[in-house]
Amino acid sequence: MDAKITQFKLQYLLRQGDNALILSQQLSQLCGKGPALEEDMALTNVALDLLGQTRMWLTYAGELEGQGRDEDKLAFHRDAGEYRNVLLVEQPNGSYAETMMRQFLFDTWHYFLMGGLLKSNDGRIAEIAEKSLKEVTYHLRRSGDLVVRLGDGTDVSHRMMQAALDDLWMYSGEVFIYDEVDNAMVEQGIAPPVEPLRAAFLEHVGEILAEATLTMPSPDAWMQRGGKQGRHSERLGFILAEMQFLQRAYPGAEW
Repeated sequence: MDAKITQFKLQYLLRQGDNALILSQQLSQLCGKGPALEEDMALTNVALDLLGQTRMWLTYAGELEGQGRDEDKLAFHRDAGEYRNVLLVEQPNGSYAETMMRQFLFDTWHYFLMGGLLKSNDGRIAEIAEKSLKEVTYHLRRSGDLVVRLGDGTDVSHRMMQAALDDLWMYSGEVFIYDEVDNAMVEQGIAPPVEPLRAAFLEHVGEILAEATLTMPSPDAWMQRGGKQGRHSERLGFILAEMQFLQRAYPGAEW
């Protein structure tokens, strides 16, 4: 494989792994803080699912990189500027409304992406997508159901969900802003093209928001960007400081 294409694929793998890892870390911070026992357990299970997906993506990335970095080294020994997650997943947990709206927007894109990656001509990527899709399907069903229940609930829950949607919408479109890495993966038949992915996302989000009696912001609104290229909010540094503390303080520590 051409060296440049290999580097693009490595970046693509890191993006998928980092998205799942950072969102998993965010959700894990809510363990013991859910609004009800069932929700507390559900959030923790989603976090564990995403962590399992992270391991598959980062293991493949480490093998492709060929510099002796396994999943742990990639997770615990990179600084914020080396992370390639989108900005959406590093937004604050905030209220439960904000947590669930962030989850729903991510889950919708994640579901359709995994469906598209099933057709990847990279067998390893297609295999990861296949293993992830069952979990991601559950994630989307759950977060969509909660968006409807809260959006079409009390006046307070409706107002909080609408505010969360309005605040987070500007972060929802970064996944559809394709750069040379994404475009190279599409050209190589490794990743799905952006147009059908975005269309499916907007259609599903629109249906769920309508059922939730929430007003969907304009699909053409200005979107934040930069996370995929390593330009992050200051929040990522705090997330990594907590996540990486043990390995940074005690290099090579093992259970």
